[in-house]
Amino acid sequence: MANKSVSYADYLKLDSLLTSQLPESVAAGREAHDEMLFIIVHQASELWLKLCLHELSEARECIREDHLRPSFKMLARVARAQGQLIQSWDVLSTMTPHDYSTIRPHLGGSSGFQSAQYRMMEFLLGGRNPDMITMHEATPEVADALRAELTRKSIYAEAIALLARRGFAIPEDVLARDHGSPW
Repeated sequence: MANKSVSYADYLKLDSLLTSQLPESVAAGREAHDEMLFIIVHQASELWLKLCLHELSEARECIREDHLRPSFKMLARVARAQGQLIQSWDVLSTMTPHDYSTIRPHLGGSSGFQSAQYRMMEFLLGGRNPDMITMHEATPEVADALRAELTRKSIYAEAIALLARRGFAIPEDVLARDHGSPW
């Protein structure tokens, strides 16, 4: 039964979502106007990545269980979400190099390259380089989750296994390879 007392804002946790943009330049007393844009684009990107991981994980299970119809829907959704990710860079491109230079000092050593969700998606899809876990060691639960992902077959490996189950001639060394290593 639906809870009719839950509002839109409550359901989406908008209080916490819309108050999580905290520009470092404001805290430093030198507001860089475009920092809000920078933060929102990157936070939205992380939300799209979260959806991609949700869909890809379930699609992998469906492929493993030979339930392809739902996996096609999930993979199509991931493709659309990735389109949204790419389009978000169009908004970010309205920031000039000078605008970015006013923000960069406040970012410290941070970089989008450090996105744990991006790395997880890369691993889940089959791009596996265990050395990429190193940058996440400061957050043990993230590093552990990435290591755990390397023990599972990627969605690519599951698709290859499905082809073998369906009678395609897939060499045994391909099927039995170490799935935690780069392919």
